[in-house]
Amino acid sequence: MPRKLTVTRVAAMRSRELTGKGIATFQRAAKADGADKSGLTALTYATMANFASDAAIAVALANTLFFSAATGEDKTKVALYLVITIAPFALIAPLVGPMLDRLQHGRRIALASSFLLRTVLAVVLVFNFDSWILYPAALGMLVFSKSFAVLKSAVTPRVLPPEIDLVRVNSRLTVFGLIGGTIVAGGIAAGIAFLAGSPGALWFVVAITVFGAYLSMRIPAWVEVTEGEVPATLSYHGDDAETEVIRRSGSADTPPKARRQPLGKAVIIGLWGNGTIRVLTGFLTLYVAFVAKAQTEHEPIKQAAMLGLVGAAAAIGNFSGNAAGARIKLGRPAIVVLRCTTSVTVIAIVAAVTDSLLTAALAALVASGASALAKVSLDASLQSDLPPESIASGFGRSETVLQLCWVLGGTLGVLLPTEFWLGFTVVSVVLTIGLVQTYLTYRGKSLLPGFGGNRPDHAEQEIPDITPRQNVS
Repeated sequence: MPRKLTVTRVAAMRSRELTGKGIATFQRAAKADGADKSGLTALTYATMANFASDAAIAVALANTLFFSAATGEDKTKVALYLVITIAPFALIAPLVGPMLDRLQHGRRIALASSFLLRTVLAVVLVFNFDSWILYPAALGMLVFSKSFAVLKSAVTPRVLPPEIDLVRVNSRLTVFGLIGGTIVAGGIAAGIAFLAGSPGALWFVVAITVFGAYLSMRIPAWVEVTEGEVPATLSYHGDDAETEVIRRSGSADTPPKARRQPLGKAVIIGLWGNGTIRVLTGFLTLYVAFVAKAQTEHEPIKQAAMLGLVGAAAAIGNFSGNAAGARIKLGRPAIVVLRCTTSVTVIAIVAAVTDSLLTAALAALVASGASALAKVSLDASLQSDLPPESIASGFGRSETVLQLCWVLGGTLGVLLPTEFWLGFTVVSVVLTIGLVQTYLTYRGKSLLPGFGGNRPDHAEQEIPDITPRQNVS
């Protein structure tokens, strides 16, 4: 206690006291339910760093990537942004999941490497901010961020505390990431960008990614153990000539890596529904920024208000969906996914008919909330329907599919004209197709053979049929 109390000193003391209490509360929440002993706390901190990196890089590159390429007059920049930044990731994404899925050792190193490589790219961006290098470097940041998300999904089951289930663990990771990463780090990055410009925000990204690599290596070593894991597969062949179904009780003679575990019906419903919803969230992420630039070319305050309205709606929806998903009991997750998919399709059609900013903000609110709730339902299906040896692989594969669907939506957001009714009309058609496929999968049918609901809820493991086929003349 200082000898002489002043208003300034009292305010400083009170601020330190509140800060200390806030940090203590946060640490208790991060370590609750045995998370500190299982390793979940360490993964939570690394996940927050990933969210923080995404938020900071979005702030640093917002003006260049979203706005300079959004003007209606400069179609060349739009095409360049699309070809260099989004299209390659559409080719890379299907390879990320299986590649990381086969990673036998070094998962922590892979997580740390996803941060360190972003550190290198952020430094490159600082010194090449106005050159063509910006676009491939931005692509690299996106790819390594998505790679972290895929690998994190495969690691999470390995740090599951006995007191809580995997569904609530994933919701908790998302909530911590949103609060501690997106909101806090995004706000700090915005303040740095205001004072020191985009280069200052990029140096902040460097600090975050270095710290994220350190946090990744603090995850317990037992996440490296992959012995006995059976890879999951999206397709299902049943008893046809391409595969041989084997019973789990009689599969001891077959090496685990030689088998494959088809995903069950409820999981496939969840993937189709979540993928459809991710198309809309990816579309809104880029499309609204382009519309704001095109419609308010010389009105920066109105432009910021448009983005702020839609962004706030999306943040509220995301937080609410994850908070609700962490508390409600999901007795029939497939029904929840089907209802969420229906709601986003309906709101997209309403947005196309009304052609207004407020409806677009409402669409962002519904889409983000439905996305969070549907993802929780998908997690529940993965945990309940897959055998323990395939859960980690199932999460990795599903996350890859969802990231790819987000990229599809983002591509539509870049390509479509900046008129609400036209953009939402096109995306509504895509969502309707996804909704139809989700419903058909729920009914045991499919628009695509082998990728629908014509499969059991708990599919048996398969091994490739190596018997040579005979030609029939």
